[in-house]
Amino acid sequence: MIEKVNPSHPDKVADRIAGAIVDLAYTLDENPKIAVEVLIGHDICHVIIETTADLNELEVQEVVHRIAGPVVPDIVIVAQDKLLADNQADEVRCGDNGIFKGVPLTYEQKHLSEIAHAIYEKYTSDGKYILDGDRLIICQSNAPTDELQSVYPDAEINPLGDWSGGTDVDTGATNRKLGSDMADSVTGGGLHGKDLSKADVSVNIYAFLKAQELSENVELCCAIGDTEIDGVPYSDIVEQARKYIQSVGGFEKFAEWGLY
Repeated sequence: MIEKVNPSHPDKVADRIAGAIVDLAYTLDENPKIAVEVLIGHDICHVIIETTADLNELEVQEVVHRIAGPVVPDIVIVAQDKLLADNQADEVRCGDNGIFKGVPLTYEQKHLSEIAHAIYEKYTSDGKYILDGDRLIICQSNAPTDELQSVYPDAEINPLGDWSGGTDVDTGATNRKLGSDMADSVTGGGLHGKDLSKADVSVNIYAFLKAQELSENVELCCAIGDTEIDGVPYSDIVEQARKYIQSVGGFEKFAEWGLY
């Protein structure tokens, strides 16, 4: 049993905005420290940014408008806490406490991801999809039900009827769709709106990739300031995550679908 949402779901719009702002920070600094929270809905987008990067508010507004359209941006940018920043001053060290797990993807999870991607190629508005054994549920806004039914004849299509979706109908917030992003690897830490020093980003990616490679569950924990996790230097874990983020096209692209 698994649920996926597409990149136009309000929560993913929030994730994408947060990811794009992190991308922006990385254009200014090779290793910025940044945490971004986004709440969007009904023509307003609230953004709170804690960072060491010298971000320009106008550039942040441009990101919001590019992804979300003509909403009213409410942007707060503050410096990261000095004590937290000092934790990373001399070497790359773990940016937070946390427990993490990586779990191999199942056929069902991969299959639903393929369905979600295929639908989104044609219908780029808000959508949510569930697969539970033979039961496929497709809720796709702004799409003719009969067209979808012809492609997926056994699916339950928009059970309550047509709907418009998007941030004019529902609010979106960063890291609210962890199951869609991580499948069974979901933990307490979200993937989006954070730099690579944060364990929620790098250790989650590391554990997920290791689980896929070994085809077995991976469970890890760390303390803020750790220089080694799972017998691996934390700096190496960060670089592995950096390469993964670069391979998918950056933090904004990573936010579209999560880890699969």
